[in-house]
Amino acid sequence: MKGKSVSAHPYSPAYQAGGFGFVSGALSVDENYTPVSGRLEAIEAASTRLSERLATIGMSMQDIVKTTYFVTDLTLREEANSHYEQLFSAPRPARTFVEVSALPYGATVEIEAIAHRGQE
Repeated sequence: MKGKSVSAHPYSPAYQAGGFGFVSGALSVDENYTPVSGRLEAIEAASTRLSERLATIGMSMQDIVKTTYFVTDLTLREEANSHYEQLFSAPRPARTFVEVSALPYGATVEIEAIAHRGQE
């Protein structure tokens, strides 16, 4: 692929189709893929990565209509709820919250999203 950078992953971080944006899971890692420690810090890191992925398709957090949180500890739910209330104004996007046994790179939180570009 001359002149193009090749991603380390075989998928798009975000993909746009028909006014929708589909965002691959954003992990609670820093820019070097090092897991972020701390409960709220991990949620915030995953949200930051999510925002960065949305920006690659010209969208923002305000365009999100649905999220799915994957966490390695279900007790993160209360912190995630408080963070969600700060992150989004009402009516907030729909959300699913799922516990998993492990996430890539040792992350504790992964957030995927569906966004929609509203009527302008």
